Amino acid sequence: MTVSRIATAGLALLLAAACTVPTPPRGQAGTAAGMVCAPPPGPPGPETATTIDVIEQAYFCILGNYYSAATLDARQLLAAGFIALTQELNRNGRDVPEATMPALTGDRKADWAAFEAVYRKTTDQVPGLRDKLAVVTLEAMVAALDDNHASWAHDIKRNPGYYDGDGEGLGLQTNVTGSQATGNPGVAVPPLFVTTVQGGAVKAAGLRPGDVIESVNGSAPFIDGKPTSAIAALYPQYPEARPVKLRLLRQSTGRRWSVTLKPGLYQRDLAALQVVQSKLMDDTAYVRVRGFAPDSATRALRAISRLRTGRTLNGVVLDLRGNGGGSPTEAARLLSAFVHGKDTHYLCTADSRCESVRTDDTVELLGLPLVVLTDRGCASACEHFGSAVKDLRIGRLVGTRTAGLMAGPTQPYLLSNNTMLGFPSRHGLGANREEINRIGVAPDHHVPSTPQDAAAGRDPALAKALTLLHK
Repeated sequence: MTVSRIATAGLALLLAAACTVPTPPRGQAGTAAGMVCAPPPGPPGPETATTIDVIEQAYFCILGNYYSAATLDARQLLAAGFIALTQELNRNGRDVPEATMPALTGDRKADWAAFEAVYRKTTDQVPGLRDKLAVVTLEAMVAALDDNHASWAHDIKRNPGYYDGDGEGLGLQTNVTGSQATGNPGVAVPPLFVTTVQGGAVKAAGLRPGDVIESVNGSAPFIDGKPTSAIAALYPQYPEARPVKLRLLRQSTGRRWSVTLKPGLYQRDLAALQVVQSKLMDDTAYVRVRGFAPDSATRALRAISRLRTGRTLNGVVLDLRGNGGGSPTEAARLLSAFVHGKDTHYLCTADSRCESVRTDDTVELLGLPLVVLTDRGCASACEHFGSAVKDLRIGRLVGTRTAGLMAGPTQPYLLSNNTMLGFPSRHGLGANREEINRIGVAPDHHVPSTPQDAAAGRDPALAKALTLLHK
């Protein structure tokens, strides 16, 4: 698994609240150049060039703070970085005799010194490529952690999520989420179809929910039932990405056609920007939480309280489909409205020293039955919530298995060029101390959606949840 966009999204959330980021449990790591790896005291200043000194800072930051740093073979990071450097030289039609990997002994400081010496000799021969080589080297070192909550956020001005009120990309969602397509594609199942038209090029081209995507840029999205890398093109990371050609099937009419869509910025519907949405469905409170942003638990509980005023509710349907995570504290607070005195999940070091995250028993219990809707878009803190619901028998899960992206909460570190490095300082486990990362949380009732459901506007998971609450 490569580093996924779930890490970048989590890092962006922490970046937005950088002034309140807690100090990590491990000691801060300094570099030979005297630079300190620490949580940001506030929003970073203008980004400057990535240099070998920045790479050094990131290297020792990881070795001083990453949750499994004590057992990590640092040679893997250096080897990955050097491989990326030589590949970038090849892509640019250049090579230099100095670009030969030095012998590494396992001594972290000595190996860094050897790596740095060769790196400097190599980049001195190609000054025009120096910036690009530094970027790919550091990206590869972070990716070598093979951790879906590790990322390096740079080129912030182009980072998706920093466009106020706008969406970016093609303007669609499919049954394979963006985080799946780019970081965890193995969990996807065919067929690939449109679930939501958000705007932009997709809306202009007349696509509808339920339209099956038979090919992306001429490549099949699934081969022998296994997803291919073609799906990632549906979720371009930048608005100026290349156009995407789709071959489509509308099953209701049998129509097949092709369309070329150009990614860009588009105005999203206001409803899509709301973190918490709620409505009354007969005598059931339906609450959708799109992410565990600050105050999301409070907003969800206020919504339930409003829906409860003047009537008797038979239960709560909490819709966490597509919830990419966020604050574990918010997830624990929302859980605390349904149970008290419990450990909701654990944060552990590589040597299995674990600290439990307890319910907040100052939160008033609702005393209502709970059904939670999950899917492969439910990741990170969302999986913390779902696993606790299941392990602690708080309610029932309906839908599909969650994303399996629960490595641990991302801790941000500010590098000297005002870019952000993020990774877990501890590893997350479920309420029963079970491993969730790369596995996900299985629903109690497996209710997948189909292209026919999407086309007809049916929601079989929600229908099942309402049935369970009325039994």
